[in-house]
Amino acid sequence: QVQLAESGGGLVQPGGSLRLSCAASGSIFSINVMGWYRQAPGKERELVATITSGGSTNYADSVKGRFTISRDNAKRTMYLQMNSLKPEDTAVYYCNVDWVIATSRHRYLDIWGQGTLVTVSS
Repeated sequence: QVQLAESGGGLVQPGGSLRLSCAASGSIFSINVMGWYRQAPGKERELVATITSGGSTNYADSVKGRFTISRDNAKRTMYLQMNSLKPEDTAVYYCNVDWVIATSRHRYLDIWGQGTLVTVSS
């Protein structure tokens, strides 16, 4: 079984920075696209950023120029560096993988982490 675990959330003042991490665990052979999503209170979950296994990235317009997504394939870990944070960035941030191939060659689809809360407030 493959699991994702986020860390790094917390309370930060407007204009501050945080770095989120998402670690994949299990008997993993390869991971395809990894992504960060967020859900603010009373709103639907939305895409923040994605990164392919080759390093190609995609960002929501609302975070372009402020957030940077990266991944370390050897460590099975993805990161989200968040700078110039705004109160509207307050949300639970979720890690997602579209599919993972295990060492058994079983393919696991659409895996989500439990989420980590980011609160931007003075």
